Amino acid sequence: MSTKSQIRREQLRGKLVEAAEGRIGRDGLSDLRARDLAKDAGCALGAIYNVFDDLNAIVMAVNGRTFRRLGQAVGTSFNGSEPPVGRLIVMSTAYLRFADGNTNLWRALFDLKMADDEAVPDWYRDALKGLFSYIADPVSQLFPDLDRVEMDLMTRALFSSVHGIVTLGLENRISGVPPEQIEKMITQVLSRIGNK
Repeated sequence: MSTKSQIRREQLRGKLVEAAEGRIGRDGLSDLRARDLAKDAGCALGAIYNVFDDLNAIVMAVNGRTFRRLGQAVGTSFNGSEPPVGRLIVMSTAYLRFADGNTNLWRALFDLKMADDEAVPDWYRDALKGLFSYIADPVSQLFPDLDRVEMDLMTRALFSSVHGIVTLGLENRISGVPPEQIEKMITQVLSRIGNK
């Protein structure tokens, strides 16, 4: 049975994650400050560090929620009857739409700075693996002769390709690609992969 102290601690954790998610979504990761989170959560600044090791740990919790939402958006974008390339395109479009609709939270997934000796939590790696698993199925249909290592590499390469297009596309001042053309660009790239 949970003690009152444990319940209060979990409630504070939830408030801090909610506050961080709201601030990151609105202002971006670079503007996240512990003092603001304490104010939003109605706690003392020091209380944050009773429930989280540091600000990065709060961001990781937010990122876990974002990964789950992203995985749901991608995982529900197809019905399984699409041909492999078609499924990759549909999933990539869902990825683009999620990134465009949740830009600051999506960027935080990849912009969080971690120390070289800081371990990436297992749940974080699992969330990324879940996203890759959606890609791996059509890739295995397109390239049935690839061994597991090559399959993982191809899956990551396709993810990286789409992620790069989305990233540069959302920064259209850098890529010169108008936002309405990003989806077409992804389709052009992915539609070629089945033509070996």
